[in-house]
Amino acid sequence: MNLTNKIITILGTGRSGQAAARLVHKHKGVVKVSDSGPIENIFKPFYQWLQHNNITLESGGHTQRFIKSSDMVVVSPGIPIDAQVLQWAGAKGIVIIGEMELASQFCSKPIIAVTGSNGKTTTTTLIHQVLEAEGYKSCLCGNIGRPFSECIEEINNVDYVVLEVSSFQLETIQTFHPHIAVFLNFSQNHLDRHKDMKEYLQAKVRIFENQTEEDYIILNKDLVDITKRGQVPFFISGDEYYTENQKAVLTVAEILEISSEVCDKVFKAFKGIEHRLEWVCNIDGVDYINDSKATTVEAGRWALHSMEAPVFMICGGKDKGSDFTQIRNVVHDKVKKIFVIGEVSEKITKSFEGGVEIEVCQDLIDAVKKAQHDADEGATILLSPMCASFDMFKNFEERGKVFKEIVKRGTHPLFSK
Repeated sequence: MNLTNKIITILGTGRSGQAAARLVHKHKGVVKVSDSGPIENIFKPFYQWLQHNNITLESGGHTQRFIKSSDMVVVSPGIPIDAQVLQWAGAKGIVIIGEMELASQFCSKPIIAVTGSNGKTTTTTLIHQVLEAEGYKSCLCGNIGRPFSECIEEINNVDYVVLEVSSFQLETIQTFHPHIAVFLNFSQNHLDRHKDMKEYLQAKVRIFENQTEEDYIILNKDLVDITKRGQVPFFISGDEYYTENQKAVLTVAEILEISSEVCDKVFKAFKGIEHRLEWVCNIDGVDYINDSKATTVEAGRWALHSMEAPVFMICGGKDKGSDFTQIRNVVHDKVKKIFVIGEVSEKITKSFEGGVEIEVCQDLIDAVKKAQHDADEGATILLSPMCASFDMFKNFEERGKVFKEIVKRGTHPLFSK
């Protein structure tokens, strides 16, 4: 992609927006940056970089006036593709892509991309670790936290790029082309963003859109009908003592001719992912589990299936259009009491009432303290929100870190203001 003297407007100054701006600037594009928030909320080192390079910045909203001279708009994943300003830009013939698509056009190495409703982070991390154990150099990036555009800086020094890919990122692809595409599973999620499950699935299956007969598709068997005509998928398979995530990794390893022995060593040494069923500590015989990354109902189901009763569950946050009633049975079987937080409190209460005790709490620290009061020795206090975090926290990482701080110290600065 030749960006020289092209006017490229970056929407959003989160980590992906920052990385996109730096990548465009490096390739001699004319960078403009627009953010919906006030200037004081912009990451200070990035704001200083913008000033140092005389880059035009718009704050407080994305306006047509700011965008109208652009050749291309690079949109952050958090901005809906049907946002009015993007609809206007598209009608004017301005190219609209996401940060992942931008980075992919500068990527000369094979991409292993992983999508699905649950298990993406664990699977991408394990694939990365298996590649490294085999002696390959791998860049782990995407929705897992590090933007793909940052990886381009070191692309000549790696053998593979391992990408965690969300439906939001796939909405804005054009030429994105993974050599190996893994679709783990599909369940209800992001219905606050996608109008229905069909639209959500349509975004997910775009991961296969630009693949050729020389590329590979890895699927859960339940998803056999979603490939294009002529595409022959590998199915996630393996001995029953492997988890579904591990089976997906083994299938990738088979394609790359990496032995199962290498995978087994990685699986054995794997310590898990922070904020995903993370054991925090045991206090007075009560285990504390941080599952803040569980932002879907299906992730909550998985967490409860891995628990022994009695569980005191803290859940809630920003609603994603989820149907919580689909896990009523496992909640009633495993959970002794639910402590609900956030804007979705009433919906969760109605979904589970009648089979489990429920208490609505003011905030996370209130929920933790009430759970501690009620939990006896041998119990588990589980934070598994099944919701987005944005009504109370910056992201699920902050929510998980705050939970751990409250558990260990009894307080947190967020709740002492």
